[in-house]
Amino acid sequence: MKLILLGAAGSGKGTLAKQISADFHIPQISTGDLFREIVKSGSELGELVKSYINKGNLVPNEVTFKVLQNRLKKSDCKNGYILDGFPRTLQQAEMLAKLTEIDVVISLELGFAELEKRLVSRRLCPSCGEIDNTNHAGYNGKCRKCSATLFQRDDDKPEAIKTRLEVYKSQVAPLINFYGDKVQSVSSSGTPDETYSRVKTFLKDLEAKN
Repeated sequence: MKLILLGAAGSGKGTLAKQISADFHIPQISTGDLFREIVKSGSELGELVKSYINKGNLVPNEVTFKVLQNRLKKSDCKNGYILDGFPRTLQQAEMLAKLTEIDVVISLELGFAELEKRLVSRRLCPSCGEIDNTNHAGYNGKCRKCSATLFQRDDDKPEAIKTRLEVYKSQVAPLINFYGDKVQSVSSSGTPDETYSRVKTFLKDLEAKN
């Protein structure tokens, strides 16, 4: 089963991806994680990615696609995978279509007020990319995985959130049109488990058909 997760920042996309990965035994693939891993590897491709990131530039589609293509060739992807954060643009979706056929696209839907509430309390780990929230039980400002000090992204601050969400809406609309009937819109209001329960049933049905 090959699926794409779409969702604005704060929609719970990363958490949902982890739940699906654990239940269906397919890897969660995030381009952000891939970039971190390949930069650490010191490979030629990793050095190329690093050169863009260090300059504060977006990694070009062609380079991103090469990194992703290498990842999808690994053995743990033979039964499917979850693409988290890719594609972001219509051009990326068209490039992906030349490589593989996607079974389902899950689009997480959540109102602006709730997204804003989640984002202003979100904190990230600069070392491993783990995400936490100041409202979570046991939050102490340290990463639960590697103990690094968490930080708030500038674009998670109130003044930037509205612009960020408007940009997301403008990017996702062409993707929704591109994937058409493969798109399943799911409310991500409530707890992560409630969101997952909405998703799990139709994924089980899809798995049975495949």
